[in-house]
Amino acid sequence: MTAGRILLVEDDLALREALAETLELAGYEASVATDGEAALAELRRVPVDAVVTDYQMQPMDGSALLRALRRDHPQLPVLLMTAHGSIQHAVSSMLEGATDYLVKPFSAQLLIDKLSALLPPEAATEQPVAADPLTRRVLEIARKVASADSTVLLTGESGTGKEVFARYIHAHSARADGPFVAINCAAIPENMLEAVLFGHEKGAFTGAHESRAGKFEQANGGSLLLDEISEMDLALQAKLLRVIQEKEVERLGGKRSIRLDLRLLATTNRDLAAEVAAGRFREDLYYRLSVFPIELPALRQRRGDIPALARYFIAEARGADARPVVLDGEAEAALLAHDWPGNARELQNVIQRALILCSGHRIRRRDLQLPDPVATPTAAAPKAAEPRLQDSLQSVEGQLILDALAQGRGSRKRAAEILGISPRTLRYKIARLRAAGIPIPAPHETAAA
Repeated sequence: MTAGRILLVEDDLALREALAETLELAGYEASVATDGEAALAELRRVPVDAVVTDYQMQPMDGSALLRALRRDHPQLPVLLMTAHGSIQHAVSSMLEGATDYLVKPFSAQLLIDKLSALLPPEAATEQPVAADPLTRRVLEIARKVASADSTVLLTGESGTGKEVFARYIHAHSARADGPFVAINCAAIPENMLEAVLFGHEKGAFTGAHESRAGKFEQANGGSLLLDEISEMDLALQAKLLRVIQEKEVERLGGKRSIRLDLRLLATTNRDLAAEVAAGRFREDLYYRLSVFPIELPALRQRRGDIPALARYFIAEARGADARPVVLDGEAEAALLAHDWPGNARELQNVIQRALILCSGHRIRRRDLQLPDPVATPTAAAPKAAEPRLQDSLQSVEGQLILDALAQGRGSRKRAAEILGISPRTLRYKIARLRAAGIPIPAPHETAAA
């Protein structure tokens, strides 16, 4: 079973072949096209689950293709690739209906992560892996609340499976036949998030060439997941609160209210009560969201799930038709001994790496490349971050962030200025690095370096 069919639209032959190979190694079927016109012709020939397209192409570029897709295939996820100097293109395209974007150059893992968010595995909507008694208790709570229509706030560290449980709640609710719409509040730039959430009318702002329904409208009759809700700024929180209270939304530039009938789900990896106390999150919105709170335990607290999750990730990566790969006893013991700061997402990365390194159909301890659990940390330990960064993210972005943190002596604000990004975006990227198992030095550590 494949993870889905992706239409890849890229005019550069070498890049197109490399990206197609990346998709196929990750379990996707890849159809390819050289420009927008060829992509539309391919869509008429075979249906796909998502489109990954370059922006700069001839004769039909990514922007024209996006408009055609939104006209003829309004629900089809579109991931836009744009050059580093063309961020404004990505911003405009998001407002025109692109689901997400990637800035070149990007890592293979980032592409797969983006697609995984758009097209989660079918198993995630059926039954989360729950071998540990603690997880089974949480799953039972989720099953019970699914039958109600209450707002649910899912909390826990990054990588604990909050979205998996959100999809489980939707799939076992009376709204299961309706849409499930998810938006990562941390991944959308602040100046775009309001338009993406609430929608906009033609001419509402520069670049709004046509009217567009927001995520609230798209989720009508189903469920809307606000992922990482704690990253939303206070001004937008006030507007969100009104939408939740009134159960209606008004598009930017619009003059009429649209009634809403949906279930709201939210996730955060922060302590929202502490955020409220610090003045970073509205107290009234907090109580609106936490009608039914569910805390997901970290993977180190539910070690009974580790072997089961490892087997699931092996099967997912290998596919149903491949010969099974098994963990030997030492490898499983090593997995159980590790603390998993990046939780299930880190475990998935470790398994994917081990499948590449293993010989035959057995994963051994050495294939996991986990640190020795009995080793004593030394002053030289931070150097281990570089190979792990290359292995798990295959990108220079993480190293740039680490370098900026060191240059700014641990100050997140100074590091954001060095990188030319907002502190909010830096927090999001640091969270992704932590989820991948990359150690991020605390301010006092970099200051002493």
